[in-house]
Amino acid sequence: MSPKKTGTSEPRAGKVTPRAARTSRKMPAPPKGPRAWLTTANMGLGHQRAAYPLRDIAEGGIITLGKAENTSPSEQRLWERLRKSYEFLSRTKSWPLIGNSVFGLLDRLQNIPPFYPIRDMSNPSFQVRWLKGLILKGMCSGLMKMIRAKPLPLLTTFYAPAIAADMAGYGRIYSIICDAEINRAWVAENPRTSKIVYLVPCGRAVRRLNEYGIPNEQIWLTGFPIPLELLGDRSISVLKHDLGQRLHYLDPTAERFWPMHGLNVEHFLGAKNCKFAKKRAFTITFAVGGAGAQTDISYTVARSLRDKIVKGEVSYNILAGVRPEVKEYLESIKKELALPQIQIVSGKTLNEYFQGFTECMHTTDVLWTKPSELSFYCGLGIPVIMAPHIGSQEDYNQAWLLEIQAGFPQQDPQYADQWLLDLIRAGRLADAAWNGFLKARKYGTYKIHEVLMTGTMEKETSVLRR
Repeated sequence: MSPKKTGTSEPRAGKVTPRAARTSRKMPAPPKGPRAWLTTANMGLGHQRAAYPLRDIAEGGIITLGKAENTSPSEQRLWERLRKSYEFLSRTKSWPLIGNSVFGLLDRLQNIPPFYPIRDMSNPSFQVRWLKGLILKGMCSGLMKMIRAKPLPLLTTFYAPAIAADMAGYGRIYSIICDAEINRAWVAENPRTSKIVYLVPCGRAVRRLNEYGIPNEQIWLTGFPIPLELLGDRSISVLKHDLGQRLHYLDPTAERFWPMHGLNVEHFLGAKNCKFAKKRAFTITFAVGGAGAQTDISYTVARSLRDKIVKGEVSYNILAGVRPEVKEYLESIKKELALPQIQIVSGKTLNEYFQGFTECMHTTDVLWTKPSELSFYCGLGIPVIMAPHIGSQEDYNQAWLLEIQAGFPQQDPQYADQWLLDLIRAGRLADAAWNGFLKARKYGTYKIHEVLMTGTMEKETSVLRR
């Protein structure tokens, strides 16, 4: 028993071990350019994770909607009710018997209809009218007062501020899309008069916005924002090194992936980065989700891999976020299984956690997560094992990962020590890592800077610059 759970013109530290801390890398200086109001929402970690890499251009720091310093008490209570409702419904998915039914309430609110057949979906949905009503009642009113005092571009990773600013006639509004597909709520009631510019992670999101009535001139295919610490400078020197090492851990015998792709890998990464240093163990990182969902799976995986962890053949990291009860539960896993080797990445603040998370990604060989915004980290050449998705947008993220062949749905976690290692021996995970690197965009942070600075974005065809 486990312990008790507590535009495209195309179309247009956390709680990390001392070992990890010693290898910390300095973030490259972001390009000089205009400042922006950067807003996000405390609705899971996805929207906040998208904001973190852009923190150095944020006027006054990242603004989290509903925080006391920029909201009235009544608006703050509204955001708090929404946050608690979101987290409650997210956790109900794992409840026996009634979990799926209760969770269905949330899923219906954020449901995304099938893309095909292609049709005009520009008419406002229930979600659009619901959000408009909340804005008219005062949602985002504190933020609107703040940004009017200093008219900088508004850059937001959550849809409500963009819609509120558009309704108020504010100019230079940029909305960062955090999933491969989005709900109609991200688009204004009348998309043909809206001035919102969308910064999107992949082509699927472009096509969906077109269905909602947004023209290509207001969409930039930037890619999801990734911390610059994981890229290095614009030549992505850090990423080339990390991936050159990772591919060896994913094909340790050099008999599956390397004979077929070795010359191609050396061409893109450089021969120096492909020389195997072999300084660590094969590393799996499991993300339990911002609301603490799927902690049971992390326990089952740890139990399955216990012998290999004890022998030093596998390192196991668990991303715990900032919730104390999640960290406490994961610490109980370590104690029950007598596995002090497990590294729990957490933080008392979001900034502290994201620092630890970013450092952890340098040496992660497999990322095990529900297909959230973390799906886009496959662009770093990290293969994704997909835990069961939670919600409509994650269903589409999973479809995107499968489409570009950068991830695999999890099999029975009880036997992870068998099927996961079979995937390694067959070279399948190395293939997925390379597919993600070649096909997913990783330049999102740089491209968002470029759009803010110039109002446009250079189209890139090289996989090293997109």
